[in-house]
Amino acid sequence: MLSVLDIFRIGIGPSSSHTVGPMRIARTFVQALAKAGKLERTARIAVELQGSLALTGVGHGTVDASILGLIGFAPDTTCPDEAAAALERVRTHGRLMLGGRQDIAFDPATDIDLAGHVIPDLHPNGMQLAAFDADGAPLSRRTYYSTGGGFVASEAQLRRKPKDDRINTGTRVPHDFGSAEELLAECARTDLSIAELILANEDAFRPRERTLEGLDRIAAAMDQCVDRGLHQRGILPGGLKVARRAPDLWDKLSANPQSNEREQLFDWLNCYAMAVNEENAAGGRVVTAPTNGAAGIIPAVIRFYCVTAEDDACGESRRTFLLTAGAIGLLYKQRASISGAEMGCQGEVGVACSMAAGGLAALWGASPAQVASAAEIGMEHNLGLTCDPVGGLVQVPCIERNAIGAVKAVNAARLALHRPETDARVSLDQVIETMRQTGLDMSSKYKETSQGGLAVNVIEC
Repeated sequence: MLSVLDIFRIGIGPSSSHTVGPMRIARTFVQALAKAGKLERTARIAVELQGSLALTGVGHGTVDASILGLIGFAPDTTCPDEAAAALERVRTHGRLMLGGRQDIAFDPATDIDLAGHVIPDLHPNGMQLAAFDADGAPLSRRTYYSTGGGFVASEAQLRRKPKDDRINTGTRVPHDFGSAEELLAECARTDLSIAELILANEDAFRPRERTLEGLDRIAAAMDQCVDRGLHQRGILPGGLKVARRAPDLWDKLSANPQSNEREQLFDWLNCYAMAVNEENAAGGRVVTAPTNGAAGIIPAVIRFYCVTAEDDACGESRRTFLLTAGAIGLLYKQRASISGAEMGCQGEVGVACSMAAGGLAALWGASPAQVASAAEIGMEHNLGLTCDPVGGLVQVPCIERNAIGAVKAVNAARLALHRPETDARVSLDQVIETMRQTGLDMSSKYKETSQGGLAVNVIEC
């Protein structure tokens, strides 16, 4: 089993698969050089970004992320300002401190190859790195893949297909499950909620107090991202000239907080979700939930619940939400994919909507079966959603799509609570499998390549 703390990762924008993943890959490669005693002999590094990493790599920050990873930056601890300064030094001086230890010449224009014509068989987000000595002799060459949500895998790992399509981490948990059906059966057998069951599983990974600290750290990072996004103004980087809208909407809503207009419930959700994704688009600190491109949905729904419940602290509720949503995310990760390059946006916004719907339903008193139903509804009405970012940037339609996803999640939770458990005609397992099949059938034009859809029909100005 994977841990829910693997599903929720703190990183920087704008993309978990194209920024967080490549940064981790580059850092891992340098660490492998050091471990093999080859770092001090390295005089040149060559990076080949393949498939989707190349086709939308510039707009998604993949080139910069690769450089930062080679220097030694880690996504969860990177300060955006420090990262920007490091990138400026590389571009100004044409040199890079590999792993913070080995000074080498480095020119991003020649040492990073955007090989969009290379479409790997194992995963669309391929990344090959090679190290050479001063004489040009090869020291090491490895291929990795950024598989969505900040997860990475080596070529060897992807060639070893998991048994029954299950990801095996080598960690045994007390309540193992590989499907929603098995999860619900285990909840019924133990008389535990989904959150309680997952928390017991997390005890196999680390002491309970560390898990709770991790959940609180994730929740705090989400809240901080919402707050930053509500107060940052200006034009987002990248050339599309997209203006931040969340602060103006926040000002408007805050000026009339007691309004009884039902429509304002949507406005608050829209405001919170856009705040996060505008921060993500600007390269700010966000939480993959389960990806950066869909990072606004879960924080928006949590904030919505805490405000409407008039619970400012909301500590235990946030934990329950994240544990429940994390369980649903684990099912998608294990049974399908959370990569836009594999599944389209149904694997990002669709999965986030499904997770948020299940988490909110749990806070509203839903049974495990109703939680699964909410998650199913959240995905069912996102099936076939394409990933077609205009200009290769995580802005249009991504920011508004998170707002729509947050509203859908709340509605999905309400529908599940109003429906008898026995009336569900589509199971969560069935909708996950349908998403997987749909993603496999979807043309690559609509899977994070900017070669179809809005990406080719909207003229960049």
